[in-house]
Amino acid sequence: MRQAIQIGAGNIGRGFIGALLAQAGWHVTFADVVEPIIEALNRDHAYTVHILDREPGEIAIENVDGVISTAPEFAQKVAQCDLITTAVGPNVLPIIARSIAAGIQARKAAGNTAPMNVVCCENGLRTTTRLKNEVLKHLNEDEAAFLEANIGFADCAVDRICPKPNFDNILDAAVERYCEWDVERASWKGEQMEIPGMTYADNLMAYLERKLFTLNSGHAICAYLGYLKGYGTIKESIADPFIGDTVYAAIKESGEGLIREFGFDREAHFAYVDKIFGRYQNPFLEDEVLRVGREPIRKLEPGDRLIKPLTTTASYGLPVNHLIFGAAAALRFDCAGDPQSAELMGKIREDGAGAALTHYSGLTAENPLFGRILDVYRALGIARS
Repeated sequence: MRQAIQIGAGNIGRGFIGALLAQAGWHVTFADVVEPIIEALNRDHAYTVHILDREPGEIAIENVDGVISTAPEFAQKVAQCDLITTAVGPNVLPIIARSIAAGIQARKAAGNTAPMNVVCCENGLRTTTRLKNEVLKHLNEDEAAFLEANIGFADCAVDRICPKPNFDNILDAAVERYCEWDVERASWKGEQMEIPGMTYADNLMAYLERKLFTLNSGHAICAYLGYLKGYGTIKESIADPFIGDTVYAAIKESGEGLIREFGFDREAHFAYVDKIFGRYQNPFLEDEVLRVGREPIRKLEPGDRLIKPLTTTASYGLPVNHLIFGAAAALRFDCAGDPQSAELMGKIREDGAGAALTHYSGLTAENPLFGRILDVYRALGIARS
């Protein structure tokens, strides 16, 4: 039986990636630092994935266990497994790199030259490549050569809304029915494994950007505007006529940029836009705006969901009147308990919104988008007061 390690035993790990692997007949070991979840996995070896959608359902997941990701046992698991997947958040990747490196060292010491693959299932571009670079920092020359020969680090695009669960069983997870998992074919080592729900992509960047420009961008814009209007969930926010119209228009604008950038078929892409917009309106998903909006600094980075669609679309001379709202509203995301929000608000109080925008997004006053974002930022402040 093939062995997989899913690092990150949260709702995405259990409800999406780990569930697909278990359904495909793999033994899945979840690695995490949350002891109650690991204890429950080792006690029950099973849980339920609840599909919250217009066609609801339940999926029984079995043949799973857990390991503390910082424990010595984790390295021994890596030494023998076939696949490592992650769902921990991009900022955690440097932290888990040391543990993965220790596992690769154990694998080399055991003489295991069977192909193993690592796939980071995170919201971000080329996160698996980033993890590989972090892992290499902990390996010597011989160990790095072993990695290059035997271990694939395949970037991927993932897409599934996994709202915060609210079940009696700590292990149960909630997901929408829709899911997409596209893995870069060229970076995969060894035999390509057939896993229902996962596909191999030859032009992964097109899939990554499509998701970033559409689902991720619209989701974030909806969350930040919803927060400013006092809504608690994405469902409530998207039902607001102003927010719904703004989000839909924004992802249509970014779609025009994508079509220019990657040559997507126009009719097929705008059908995808309509599908994404319909997913925001799923009546069974109570996705909190605070969860979707957290880590605004990361989302304001030049290559992320608020700035990249905006700058790419504008570079073709196309309208971005609604995409502008994303960055502007993110600058007003004052969320207690989110360290990045606290840092962002502190930067704005100390140096001003313009300096914060430049610092985190890279946009300078010379860029025409800079002033337009700040105009909307000021208007949102007046509207909220």
